[in-house]
Amino acid sequence: MTYELPPVLPLFDSITHIEDGNPTINQHIANVTMQRVGDAALVYEYATDWLLEQRHSENNYKTYRSELTTFLHWAFDVECIPVSEITRRNLLRYIDYCSKPPKELVAYRNVAQFTNHKTQQERVPNPLWRPFLGKKLNGLEQPYRITDKALKTKLAILSAFFTFLINEEYTERNPAMMLMKNGRFKNGAQNNVMGEDDEDILSFTELQWSYVVTAASQMANTTPEEHERTLFLISLMYSCYLRISEVAARPGFSPVMGQFRRDKKTGVWGFHIPRSKGGKKRTVAVSNLLLKALKRYRMYLGLSDLPTLQEETPLFMRHRAAGRGRDAGMSNANLGIRQLREEIYTVFNAAADLAQTDGFIQDAQEIRQMTPHSIRHTGISHDININQRPLSHVQADAGHDSIDTTSQYLHTTRVERHESAATKPIDHLSESSS
Repeated sequence: MTYELPPVLPLFDSITHIEDGNPTINQHIANVTMQRVGDAALVYEYATDWLLEQRHSENNYKTYRSELTTFLHWAFDVECIPVSEITRRNLLRYIDYCSKPPKELVAYRNVAQFTNHKTQQERVPNPLWRPFLGKKLNGLEQPYRITDKALKTKLAILSAFFTFLINEEYTERNPAMMLMKNGRFKNGAQNNVMGEDDEDILSFTELQWSYVVTAASQMANTTPEEHERTLFLISLMYSCYLRISEVAARPGFSPVMGQFRRDKKTGVWGFHIPRSKGGKKRTVAVSNLLLKALKRYRMYLGLSDLPTLQEETPLFMRHRAAGRGRDAGMSNANLGIRQLREEIYTVFNAAADLAQTDGFIQDAQEIRQMTPHSIRHTGISHDININQRPLSHVQADAGHDSIDTTSQYLHTTRVERHESAATKPIDHLSESSS
């Protein structure tokens, strides 16, 4: 390398060049991954994908790019911590860092993050660029300051990024959102502080989910050869709060019926997940209705009601066995994440059509905006808020490391809060108070 670099590297080039890849940045991310943060390259890929979604607005792209660069520098180079492990407490340290950055990282004029190097014939980081921009007064450099409004903007951008990471199943927490609900950064509206009518966790309402189940059932009844599998997939993911990656085939793993296991001592059924996010395994308690859905699917496949011990029948069967090629006669669907997404989105679109036909226009629009991960959110939220399952039980089945993660799904609507207050007495011992 024969050119000067800035003390902190800009990570993302302009809209025009971001997809080209940059050798200097690629090497930097590789070094971080090898030496400090094991999943840095993965997070960098997610960040690039998220930025690419902002291409429609150059101003948004530039703003988000600057924030992600500063944030990932702090996570990778200062804290040396995976983004998935960042908590509210960690993020407060990031706020402190942004409030009082090292002097050598403050510039007093705006310059391009990357330039064209004449001899190298490639885009290179601008040695004059810095992640923080200070102000001058009468030509004199002023001490760096950042307003609370600017810090809130930073948190809003990071909250959107964490939401993206949640939907991509990289993490389950949004520490930026939690900071925005508490302390100096919180929104003053009481319903936001209390998590009432919270829309940050993208999940279906009872009505919307009913349309999803109805659509899946209708599709299975009309074309069972295509959609009995779809109905079972929807039932399984909702009942067991599964991530799509937990039921998708991948190198070295293909889901099988034997993952449904009956405990010899208690007779209770569970669905075993051999490897999930972070390499963990867990067994999810299976409801009676999911067992019923399993029996229906197995009956369609011509199998016994319930799986035998260590049964290796594929969990998802092909619509028809392959007739030629090396897969000839193979019945295992080997559905990867992409195929599962397509199958799920088919149900969502059908559910939205049903809701729209019934006059629920807004609900139809919201159903179309949901993702497969919304099924997991919905199952957890419904079990806590509607089925009243204990938080500790839901935490275990969801595979959450902390009860705090599970508690994010607790919500109270304004209507529910009013109903619970309407009949409360002033004097518990006085009949006249009722």
